[in-house]
Formats: sequence, structure tokens, C-alpha cells
Amino acid sequence: MFSMGNVGKNTIAMVLAGGKGERLSPLTLRRAKPSVAFGGKYKIIDFVLSNLFNSGIKKVYILTQYRAYSLNKHIRESWGKWTGLGEFYVAISPETSSESEEWFKGTADAILQYLRFVESSDADYVAIFGGDHIYKMDITQMINAHRMNRADITIAALEVPVEEARRFGVFSVDDDARVIAFTEKPDVPETIPGRETCLASMGNYIFSTKKLIDVLLEGKKYHEDLDFGKHVIPMMLESGDRIFAYNFNDNLIPGMRAEERGYWKDVGTIDSYYEANMDLINVSPQLNLYNYKWPILTNQGNLPPAKTVFDDIDRRGANIDSYVCAGCITSGSTVRRSILGPLCKINSYSLVEDSILFENVTIGRHVRIKRAIIDKGVVITDGSTIGYDTDSDLQNGYTVTESGIVVVPRKYK
Repeated sequence: MFSMGNVGKNTIAMVLAGGKGERLSPLTLRRAKPSVAFGGKYKIIDFVLSNLFNSGIKKVYILTQYRAYSLNKHIRESWGKWTGLGEFYVAISPETSSESEEWFKGTADAILQYLRFVESSDADYVAIFGGDHIYKMDITQMINAHRMNRADITIAALEVPVEEARRFGVFSVDDDARVIAFTEKPDVPETIPGRETCLASMGNYIFSTKKLIDVLLEGKKYHEDLDFGKHVIPMMLESGDRIFAYNFNDNLIPGMRAEERGYWKDVGTIDSYYEANMDLINVSPQLNLYNYKWPILTNQGNLPPAKTVFDDIDRRGANIDSYVCAGCITSGSTVRRSILGPLCKINSYSLVEDSILFENVTIGRHVRIKRAIIDKGVVITDGSTIGYDTDSDLQNGYTVTESGIVVVPRKYK
């Protein structure tokens, strides 16, 4: 069913999941970005971990940092129990380690602090992936490209418009996809010859193990805040190391539809997060969560099915064009074009439209909500109105984006 093979067994993965996700505030005030819910039942980190698991890579260290408690708990209660002999999905972080590690100062510094795990492994390859993006990928295809090119490092690459490229590491390649130039977050990004797009780093790397160890130990002599984009890749270019790009658009997973090819979302802002979630409820979403050949895994929980209650003319429970998770009860109310996380309760005579409700949200009676994101465990009192009057929403302490998305944080009772 999944893409297995020796490359998975010869690979360990280090997932960088320490991001603060400040642009997603207030959703990230109490949790790290990889721990934010996505698509109702999932966490953002479930996507990269599912990609690794489905690719047959079962030795995974997840490096967590800021507000790590909920993320560590999620990994322990779900991913930690799906592995066998010699396999593991384990979260490690400075705030939970028994040793005195410092906070990570850069992406490469995070790996350096736990280099002992790499050194003690018998892996030929180390996959270093970010933990805060939404996409599907068969990682073994990238490892195979790395092997065929006899590369020291392979960088996953996206083609992005020039105006977006300033947020990424941008590089140039020769006809064999070997990287010949790399600039981190350039003011004037170099375009692909003859096109209005740039080749951008996804922040996902495959390293040959010995080369990773050598380059990190060398890099720490010069950079306290050792970072892959700022320091490691430029160092390797200068040394003449074999650096190759892997075009993410070439990656195919079992059961993939044409429109899903190249799907990758940063969901780094409230608006981009909202749009990516709302895409899921379309008739044919770009991201297909119903592809059972490449499932996105998460902690399912022991929850009853969702249900609707009442069928009176003025009091009818209805979920229309919506994505409703287990344990939800829509009681005499209407939900349209919305995502309900697990255990939500929508009480009678209420209307929820174009909104995202996190887990265990309770909506009282005679409530009207539109274009809102409501955080976990929030109780909306009877008669409330959200998303209809910006001034009122701001007075209530909610966050409102320029496009009018209202975020109701957990402190609201």
C-alpha cells in the first residue's frame, strides 16, 4: 500500500518542529505552529510525519521547542505507539530533555545539539524536514534521486512566483539539477532562465550521514546560530560539495490526482491557514484527504460518530457542504461551508457559516457566526454574533485580519 524499501530502513529523520509561528497568533499563543489543528482532526505536524511513515521511514526524532507540551503529548499518544522493534517516533526538546541543551539558535544548530543521535545510528542518510507545512510526498523518491546523483545534500525545491521568492532560499541549477548558486531570502531573487518564477528551497534536505556530521562540526567553529540556508549550504557550495535540487513537482504518490501534484502550503498566516482549510470542503479539493493509498494519520481517539438532532421547520440540525469530525452534535442548528473539529456542540437556532471550529467548541443558542476561527474549548454564549461587525469583534478582544477573518482565542469564555 505504501512506498517501502531499503532506503527507508537506511534513513533516520530529524523533523524541525520548534517554530513559534508568530504570524499565526493568537492560535500560537499557547502552542507551537506544528501543533495547530488542520482539517478538523489533524495537527499540522501530522502531514510530515505521515509522509515519513508512508515512505517507510520509521526512525524519527521530532525536535520541539516553544510551547512544546501539547505537541510532545500528541506525538507520544499517537505516533509513539505505531512503531515496532527498533522503530520510533520520539519528541525531544531542550525544555523536556534531562540534559542541559540550550534553545536552538538556528535550523542547523538544532540538529547539531542532537548530533549524538545521528552519530550513533547506522543510517546512510539523514532526512531533515520541517514540521509546519501541509503537503504529501513520497520521500523515498527524493532519497533515490540523492543516491543516483551521489549527492552530499539534496534540497527539495518548489517553483514559486518572484514576489513570493523573497521568503525562501533561492538557487540556480545546471542542466543536471546540480546547485551552482544559493541565496537565502534575496531582495532580488534570481529567476529560472526564460521564466517569471524562481527555484526555492522547501527547507527539506537529504544528507549523506558522514557529510552532515562533518559539515555541522566545521560550521559550529564559525557560527553560533548555525543555519542551513544562511551558513551550511553556502559553506558546502564553497567547498565544492555535491549539492543537488529535487523538484517537488516530480514527486508522485499512490492515488494522486492531477490537481494535487505540487500541492504545498505554508499556512503561516491566518488568511493562508483559513484558505487552505476552506479548500478541503470544496467538491474537489486540491488536497485529497480521502486517498486511502496515502493516508494522513493522527490520534483518532475513542469518539462516537457525529450526529444531527431535530427535524422541525424552525429547528433542524443540518450540516451542509461541511467537514464534521467525530463526536460533534449539530442540535437544531445549521452549519454551512464549515469545519467542525472533534466534540463540537452547536445548539438550537444557531447559524455557523464559512468557519473553522477547533476541538470541543460549544456554540450556544441563537448564535450567528461567519468567517471565524474559534480556538479549542471556547464556549460561545447564547445570542452572540461573530463576524458581522468588525468593531464589535475587536471590542470583544478578537483578532480580525484585513480580509475580515475573525479569530476567537481560548481566553474567551
